[in-house]
Amino acid sequence: MARPVISRSLALALVTGSMIALAGCASFPHHGTRNLGPPATGKPAGPCHPSSTQAGMSYVVFGKRYHVLDDAHGYDERGIASWYGPKFHGKLTSSGMTYDMYAMTAASKVLPLCTWVKVSNLESGKSAIVQVNDRGPFVRNRIIDLSFAAAKALGVVHNGTALVEVQAIANPSIQPPKDIAKVSQSYPVKKLHHRARLYVQLGAFAEHDNAERLRAHILLRQLGTVTVSPKRVGGRTLYRVLIGPYSNVEQVDTLTARLERLGYNDTEVVIE
Repeated sequence: MARPVISRSLALALVTGSMIALAGCASFPHHGTRNLGPPATGKPAGPCHPSSTQAGMSYVVFGKRYHVLDDAHGYDERGIASWYGPKFHGKLTSSGMTYDMYAMTAASKVLPLCTWVKVSNLESGKSAIVQVNDRGPFVRNRIIDLSFAAAKALGVVHNGTALVEVQAIANPSIQPPKDIAKVSQSYPVKKLHHRARLYVQLGAFAEHDNAERLRAHILLRQLGTVTVSPKRVGGRTLYRVLIGPYSNVEQVDTLTARLERLGYNDTEVVIE
């Protein structure tokens, strides 16, 4: 796992014609986290107002455009989680809430604000329910930025990152539904019972020939093992072009940086 803890610095983003304050990614060493105070693993997030969800809107951070989902229903993604803490404690989030590192909250680039999600550590099997009240993390290969309390509950604090599954379990609301713990149980997570295999996905194609053409092009770059892997998505087969496998986040980040220098900027991380 990568050693630094990924935190976030403030950035301005244009959201369909209006300016809002967002959080971007920066680094912050994990040593010293022992002095952050008592963990509050059950502290409510409240109050996040659904009027701030920004569903269906788009915004730009560091030259990249992001699109907020119209609806969080069905969102279920695996990827790499990071966390942010003292540097932003007490500052405003994108939802207008004050960031409390001891509350169970998180930041997402694409989920409507105020959405309730179940985040599960794929290696330890630990799960936590958090509310998305901020935007980020704006660093490659990360799908969610956890508060300190959420990161501590999931065992993310020490390494700074973890392999997780993020599932939307309730629509945006001020408070979680009374039965949210029961609802969470209906979203099972398959824990990894082997050493995680990480891949960098360069693209996914409906036509196998298109995937093979990209694979042949990447092989010339000598970046690693390149395969075409089929996957059923929404009733159709997509052919994914994958580089890997790799065993840790650092290796994936190094490869992604090389790919970016070559002009491949829309990669994704696949965990199997």
